[in-house]
Formats: sequence, structure tokens, C-alpha cells
Amino acid sequence: MNAPISRSGQRKDDHLRLAQEQQSAPPVRNDFDEVQLVHHALEGLDADRVRLDVEVLGHAWSAPLYINGMTGGTERTARVNRALAIAARETGIAMASGSVGIALDDPSTAPGFRVIREENPDGFVMANLGIGRSGEEARRAVELLGADALQIHLNAVQETVMPEGTRDFSRWPHALEEVVAASPVPVLVKEVGFGLSRRTLSRLHDMGVRIADVSGVGGTDFARIENARRPGEDYSFLAGHGQSAVCSLLDAPDPAPLLLASGGVRTPLDVVKSLALGARAAGVAGVFLRAAYDGDPAHATAVIRGWLSQLTELLALFGADSPAALSRTDLLLRGRVREFCELSGLDPASFARRGDSGTGTGPASDPLPTAATSPRSRTTT
Repeated sequence: MNAPISRSGQRKDDHLRLAQEQQSAPPVRNDFDEVQLVHHALEGLDADRVRLDVEVLGHAWSAPLYINGMTGGTERTARVNRALAIAARETGIAMASGSVGIALDDPSTAPGFRVIREENPDGFVMANLGIGRSGEEARRAVELLGADALQIHLNAVQETVMPEGTRDFSRWPHALEEVVAASPVPVLVKEVGFGLSRRTLSRLHDMGVRIADVSGVGGTDFARIENARRPGEDYSFLAGHGQSAVCSLLDAPDPAPLLLASGGVRTPLDVVKSLALGARAAGVAGVFLRAAYDGDPAHATAVIRGWLSQLTELLALFGADSPAALSRTDLLLRGRVREFCELSGLDPASFARRGDSGTGTGPASDPLPTAATSPRSRTTT
């Protein structure tokens, strides 16, 4: 007989179920659809020349792709984590856990997280913890997974809608500074699907945060998930709130932390667009959750291998022999993204002729794109 599930464990299972329901719904447009890569018919490469490896936090990642934090803490979610961990091991990509806060509070739930490291002993693993935890709790989270990095997630919108959520966000900056100082591994700060604004990224940089995942709106919507858990569902007006990963990347300041992108990444083409907009790598949650939802590692592995193969082919198609070379890819910004640029004082046209100074290709050793190397000309009034 299965052990009775705790209230926090029930919340984890609710999150998993509701996230899967969102993924099973008909696809909707998001801001990645407003970004078009200009096709140059004579600039393709031999796919055998393409290398996908990138450097992140001093580690060599085999690809600019990672499994983003999702779940853990119950028997049901442990099966998903096991499948994802095996898939990460077999494909060589990095993986983040779901929030381990439940395991810090209730050690009996820890095996559902430890399975990630047990199944993937040599891979790059990120532990995930909600902001507001102490430096000591951050060290325990890292130890729990033998983690190479610690994700701290910012989720004020989710907490606002969550029936049992906090409403006091005033101590978050101090708590984050404490964790950055105390963590034995680099701290990666991420949103949970509402985007990191220019101002937030500047504050993170000033706090000493070296890397951030902009995690924008357009993918799994935790405002909708938490609202579905409320009897009155009275926060429906917050569905879709926030900035997309595309807009967060476009508006990133200089200097800024190293940028990763997630939130609405549905296809390998969305990964390519993220890289072209300045991200070092792209994180995927929803699509990979769907592949691992039944606990089948073989299916999840096949899906990720397919993405890696298509990523290689897409880079060859667009004349880029490395993720870095995509920083010179010509982009057309349309619709809501163009409007965001214009309202934010950015020049969307500056992205349309990035390759005019060269062929659009470059050696794999070229510097990877950052907020400072992508054209972000601001209009003046």
C-alpha cells in the first residue's frame, strides 16, 4: 500500500497533473512565433562541421539544451524524475530538479529527488530551491543532489495566486544575497514563466549572480495552475501575465548575468531562436514532461535525441557551425515582439542585417553571444 500523501505532496502531484493538461491542450502561439530567421539559400554548411557544445559556468555542456526543473517529492513525480534523469544520462544534456524545498522540510520525500543523481552520476545536475530559503538550506539542497549548480526560482506571481502562498516578498533580495554568498556551487536565478525584466537582471548582476534563466511567459502557466487549485478560480485575470523569453532576451542590459532561456520552448527551432537572441542555452520543461509523464525513459531519451539531431541540422541550414555563430543570424521581429521593442526604445530593424558584415558563419571557438554582443540599439526621443 502506498503511504498517505502529504498536503505539500498533493500540491506537487497537482502541479504535475495540471502542467500535463496544459501540454496536452492544442498548441497556442507565443512570442517565438514572432521571430523569423531570414533564409539565405547559399549559406548552409555541412552538418558534419557543426558542433553543439557550449561552456556554462566553467563546464562543457554537450549541447545548448537542458531539462528544466519540474517536479519531485512524491512517488508519482519520482517516476518522472527517474525517466528524465536516465534520458539526461543517455543524451549527455544537463538537468535541473524540481524544487527540493519539500525534501528539506520532509526528508522522507528526498528519494524522489536523489534518483536524479543516482541515475545520472556524472551528468551536470542543478538543484532547485525557492527564494526565501536560508544559506544553510541552500547548502543542504546542493548536498542532497550532489549538484553542480543551484537554481533559485523567483515566483511572486505564482505565490500570489497559490492558495497557501506567501504574500511577503520584501525579504527576497536579502535572502538571495545570503544564498549567493553561502552556496558552495554557482547560483542560477530563474523565473517560473513570467520573465526577468531589464531592471531585475541588472539587480541580479549587482548581487553577484553569474547566470540567469529568463524563463518567460508562453509555456507552462503557473498562474493558471494555481488558479485551478483555488475553489473560486478568481485569479484568472493573471493568466498570461509577464514578459516572454524573447522579450526578456531582447531587453537584457549590459552588463548582465550569462543568460539562459526557457518558457515556451516547444521545438528545436525555438532553441535556435533563443541562441540567436543571446541565450547560451535553452531549457525545456513542458515537452520533455510530456515525453516522460508515464515514467518511460526510452521515450524521453528518443525525444531528446531527436531534438539534438534536428538542432545540428538547423545550425547547418542557417550557416552556423556553432551556437555562437547564430549571434550573426538575420532576424525579423514581428507583431507583439516588434511592439515591445518599439515601446521599450529598442530598434527591431537592427536585427535584420546582422550578417551583412560577414558570411554569418564562424569558428566554433568564437565567443558565445551575450547581452553585450547582440545589437540592441535604442531609439532616442
